[in-house]
Amino acid sequence: MSETLQRLSRTAQVVAMLARYRKSGILTGLDLGDAPDDDGADDETDALAERFASDLEDMGPAFVKLGQALSTRPDLVPASWIAALERIQDDATPAPVGDIEALLESELGVRASKIFAEIDPEPMAAASLAQVHRAVLHDGRVVALKIQRPDASGAVRTDLDVLAGLAGTADTMTDAGRRLRLSDWIAEFRKTMLNELDYRIEAENLERFGRHLAEYPLLRVPKPLWDYVTPRLLVMEWIDGINVTRISGLRRTELDTSPATIQLLRAYLDQVFVHGDIHADPHPGNVLLCDDGRIALIDLGMVATIPPRQRERLLKLVFAAVDGRGEDVARELVAIGTRLEDFDEGAYVREVSQVVARYASSVRRSSEGRMVLELVRRATECGLRSPPEISLLGKTLLNLERVVDALSPELDVKAQIEDHLQSLLRARVRKALSPANLATEAMELHELVREAPRKLSDTLSLLASNRLQVRLAGLDDSRLMENLQKIANRIASAVVIAALLLSSTQLMQMSVGPRLFGYPALAVVMFVVAAILGVMLVLSAMRYDRHARPFERSGSE
Repeated sequence: MSETLQRLSRTAQVVAMLARYRKSGILTGLDLGDAPDDDGADDETDALAERFASDLEDMGPAFVKLGQALSTRPDLVPASWIAALERIQDDATPAPVGDIEALLESELGVRASKIFAEIDPEPMAAASLAQVHRAVLHDGRVVALKIQRPDASGAVRTDLDVLAGLAGTADTMTDAGRRLRLSDWIAEFRKTMLNELDYRIEAENLERFGRHLAEYPLLRVPKPLWDYVTPRLLVMEWIDGINVTRISGLRRTELDTSPATIQLLRAYLDQVFVHGDIHADPHPGNVLLCDDGRIALIDLGMVATIPPRQRERLLKLVFAAVDGRGEDVARELVAIGTRLEDFDEGAYVREVSQVVARYASSVRRSSEGRMVLELVRRATECGLRSPPEISLLGKTLLNLERVVDALSPELDVKAQIEDHLQSLLRARVRKALSPANLATEAMELHELVREAPRKLSDTLSLLASNRLQVRLAGLDDSRLMENLQKIANRIASAVVIAALLLSSTQLMQMSVGPRLFGYPALAVVMFVVAAILGVMLVLSAMRYDRHARPFERSGSE
């Protein structure tokens, strides 16, 4: 019962917080058209966005992560708010080292002094989910110790349940929810957050990224120490380095960072388009420059996976965008998106072509990440729902550009991306024409030819015996079912009202029992109840009739 009350209280708190921003364009991705275009309005919008980001920080770790995720979704929040959401920080008061040692003992089953010769009492980073300490093992190895706070998991799970319930309600009762499918996005966000709470998954991510980056000698990822990894504890190799956002111009002149920066750029493209991994928490703060000139990637708790077919589509999309082919970009976006009922394909092709042309003809250094995010925003305006992977890809590219600006500002990012994408496409073609793939295709063709006569015979047999059935998909979500249900609701309301009114009329002719206003009390009560219930049923039917989902088609249909 206490959990239910806690969830209800938290729900009310979240609803109250969101209600303060109901007129700001939140969860629409579109700036309000009636806002005056002047400096005062811009200042007011910026202040409102900063206040929203601050409110998310005060709500706890789940909402901090939600704000960071919203910064990758220009189709859900106004473009002017993204900068404020990007600056959200998850800072918390560090737990005392005594509490940390107690947590370590509960996770490892032994006293911390049995494993660690030294634990730095001052954490290198402290957030509401976890904190990181520098420690030394008894064999002399220096490690990073990431420990989860004991109350973090329960609070995050409660908040995720609240968000899932609110998203489901929004999808059912609001046009924005039906268009954007907020419950699907929150479900994906929930899965990512729960994965982040299990440090064994982060250890697997570190190990997998380390294998993938083995061909890039100037990049490194800390290795996990599996003997000391639990769901709430991660011990990994310690890496000395400076955050790339804090590198001074003097340091860049002393050390040639261009080779490592190029490898980082290419490695991230490989992760997305070859291995299907996107860092779901992309941030320049997760990139370190080591003293030896290598670049280290840390904090891989949130990693999204892209299926192979989606990777191919994204690769073609980005390559077409970099090459300035706007119509090809629009075609790929339509193929992987979902066309809503009001989708205007002609307008969308024109919008996308203009965005890509402006990017291709820019004489200044352009941003691939901003272009991808702009494409997502234009898609929402034209009635096309883009998959979240595109927004995440745009955000990843945007943060890569910031890392490049910090390490090697003179590097031509566009040329590097285009060159590496060409090599990836060539490798994809060579793989498609490999003997193994050709043999697989030949086997599938042979299977099709062998099974075709039998399937044709089965179809003719069903036709001859009049047993062939055709199933119509989507009838449950059709306008026909919606209208039929409305008719049934109206009939049910009328029957209930009529039955109760007739019953009360018959009772009024009886002279038994107590009387009220000169009529039998029971008859009066039944009449009042009938009137109230009848009105309630009619209002309920008018307000909550089942709505068919908006007509949508995936790009493959």
